[in-house]
Amino acid sequence: MYGLRASLIKEQERLRDIRKVAKERLEEAPEGTLRISKSREHVQFYHYMAEEPFGHGKYIHRSQEELVQKLAQKDYDAKLLRLVERRLKQIERILKDYQDDEIEQLYLKEHAARRARIEAVEPTWENQLEQWQQEKYEGKGFQENDLVIYSEKGERVRSKSEKILADFFYRNNIPYKYERPLPLKGYGIVYPDFTFLSPESRQEIYWEHEGKMDEPGYARAAVKKIQTYEENGIYVGERLILSFETDKTILNTKDIERKVKRYLS
Repeated sequence: MYGLRASLIKEQERLRDIRKVAKERLEEAPEGTLRISKSREHVQFYHYMAEEPFGHGKYIHRSQEELVQKLAQKDYDAKLLRLVERRLKQIERILKDYQDDEIEQLYLKEHAARRARIEAVEPTWENQLEQWQQEKYEGKGFQENDLVIYSEKGERVRSKSEKILADFFYRNNIPYKYERPLPLKGYGIVYPDFTFLSPESRQEIYWEHEGKMDEPGYARAAVKKIQTYEENGIYVGERLILSFETDKTILNTKDIERKVKRYLS
């Protein structure tokens, strides 16, 4: 499953953060554990120490609610820590031996003469990318009064900022499709500025550049479109990349580099 390794690493980071919190709270917790007993309709709490016989413990008066809370928290944190430690060990074992492209690599490591006689169970990344690039589509088109701007690739774009983006992708050998139509339920057809095929997840990723965010009407339309992306399961930071500009904030090459490294490497 492409993207599984990245998901496991993300989960590993989350669990490590949880483990840190649990350990810190346990270090500050009081000694002993909480024992709960029900007498008729009333719940009673007892402070139980490890050396005491099971079923014993010191009765906790209702005025000591803070102690009850701390002991309850301690019990939860101890269980949480055991669970997290178990899951972290499982993830570490998987990550030692797992790569998203291991099935593809099994095929690619075969001798060329053998490979020519093998039918791979899945297309390789190169084959997927080639097929994706060869797909024909009809873009948005231009009006007579639109600016005439061409990228280094020889493709007409709508703005200087889109040219900066297109030229960056072209120079860095990042295949893209400009204004390839995408149907969004509840909105209609949109034309993302750039569409990519993710080498990590093998899914399409979209890049929208919003260049007039200080204009209220433009900003409202941009927000509506972004919301519709998410209503269609395409979330910002996952399969939707955003860049913005205003009169005072221009497109930054370093920002492009960061986003490319994060989503397209």
